[in-house]
Amino acid sequence: EENGHQNKRLKRDVDKEDAEDQNKKSPKRKIVLLMAYSGKGYHGMQRNVGSSQFKTIEDDLVSALVQSGCIPENHGEDMKKMSFQRCARTDKGVSAAGQIVSLKVRLIDDILEKINNHLPSHIRILGLKRVTGGFNSKNKCDARTYSYMLPTFAFAHKDSDVQGEVYRLDRETLERVNKLLACYKGTHNFHNFTSQKGPRDPSAKRYIMEMYCGEPFVRENMEFAVIKVKGQSFMMHQIRKMIGLVIAIVKGFAAESIMERSWGEEKVDVPKAPGLGLVLERVHFEKYNRRFGNDGLHEPLEWTEEEEKIAVFKEQYIYPTIVNTEKEEKSMANWLNTLPIHDFNSSAVEMQAINKNSKNSSDPEGSDGCGDDSD
Repeated sequence: EENGHQNKRLKRDVDKEDAEDQNKKSPKRKIVLLMAYSGKGYHGMQRNVGSSQFKTIEDDLVSALVQSGCIPENHGEDMKKMSFQRCARTDKGVSAAGQIVSLKVRLIDDILEKINNHLPSHIRILGLKRVTGGFNSKNKCDARTYSYMLPTFAFAHKDSDVQGEVYRLDRETLERVNKLLACYKGTHNFHNFTSQKGPRDPSAKRYIMEMYCGEPFVRENMEFAVIKVKGQSFMMHQIRKMIGLVIAIVKGFAAESIMERSWGEEKVDVPKAPGLGLVLERVHFEKYNRRFGNDGLHEPLEWTEEEEKIAVFKEQYIYPTIVNTEKEEKSMANWLNTLPIHDFNSSAVEMQAINKNSKNSSDPEGSDGCGDDSD
């Protein structure tokens, strides 16, 4: 029996030495990982070191990096040691198909396979590229593209006979939705689309490159559509409020003129659509690619080879989660019932009182995108 214990101890020691030898042979390199995940059940992307109460995507990622031998255990406790940076912080429950994180790791053999072996199936590392030593995925990102998948009954006029799952979006309503979404293009003052930003705060000005709603499609007998938005950066809840306001207008709760008003200095009551359908689609590094993408040492940060894997992951994990959760929990249907409570004609004074009350109630969610000041 004693010999058996000794043999086990010896084997453990040999395995440890082998791992240490492997680590010495594998120098640390700065890389980026392409991540896809279903955010349901997680309190966003960003890890809260020391807080196990709210599980995040990064908790699972860091654990897998340590277990696969890519980073030493103490780097998991202090993420600065591996120069870790996520490109975008995503809200509680929000998914991603093209999240990018930059970090220093040991480039071990079969690195992606080994990391994925220690991750749950709804979090996958789909690609890896070497980057420059000073690369920071948040600071080097020029733009972010998000999608928002929603049931089309969100656009049914409040006085329409047809509501709920039987509703089907007609061409005229889709054109109106797209006309309104296109109004967001360009630079506007979005202080009404986030919290705790005044109308004269320069960081409330954001640049939107494109925003449109695609053709509707049916899943599980319910019709859905996907809104795409590309912008330099987004503030906390900005995208959900942009979509919330368009829904309020199309449903007939608010006049179209509210959009123009919302970019002025006056405080406007802008409703925030549910977080469920929001997905970080991809992040863009045009400037970095122009400078380093073809220097002979680094690859451009483009993921054409991984497109198919991304599409498969979305079909397998992201879309079914959105569809099933909507059917079971009715997050959009329940939220639509709150629209009549909003006062879209409030004066600034009235809104300050509403705001004061809402600040007292805590919102545990993070940011839609990741502007420097997005939380």
